[in-house]
Amino acid sequence: MTTLNNLKRPEGSWHRKKRVGRGQGSGLGKTAGRGGKGQKARSGNMRFEGFEGGQSPLQRRLPKFGFNSPNRTIYAVVNLGDLEAFDAGATVDEAALKQRGLVKGRYDGVKLLGNGTLTKKLSVRVHKLSATARGAVEKAGGSVEELPLVAHKPEAAAKAHAGKGVKKARS
Repeated sequence: MTTLNNLKRPEGSWHRKKRVGRGQGSGLGKTAGRGGKGQKARSGNMRFEGFEGGQSPLQRRLPKFGFNSPNRTIYAVVNLGDLEAFDAGATVDEAALKQRGLVKGRYDGVKLLGNGTLTKKLSVRVHKLSATARGAVEKAGGSVEELPLVAHKPEAAAKAHAGKGVKKARS
């Protein structure tokens, strides 16, 4: 039976570290296993990933594209068809959508889009919606309320950034 106190590594599963440049007797003296001359024989040779021998590398030849603004507004998207899960006369807001699992994760607001059909009269309260969605909700006899996005108050911003870049009122 093998226990921790009598474990042994398998035969041939390891080999000694090469000690290069330690004299002719070591077998790796003089050129230290690098051969003679040339770029690869020098210290600091370009062995990094993506190096193409001095040719302009692929990651630099390909064009850059795309940009994600750090100040972008991210909306959780809900379609009209998803609202069929609610009972007639219900109020559909952010909390109700979260409870049903229709909205998850981090976002700034909820946006209603016009995919699918709506047959029930609902009271919808969202931050943004398409014209198609608005028309469909009102056609079904429901009402739509567009909520403003919550913006931080100047006092809250000043507190959050500890006054960095925020002009203080003169007293």
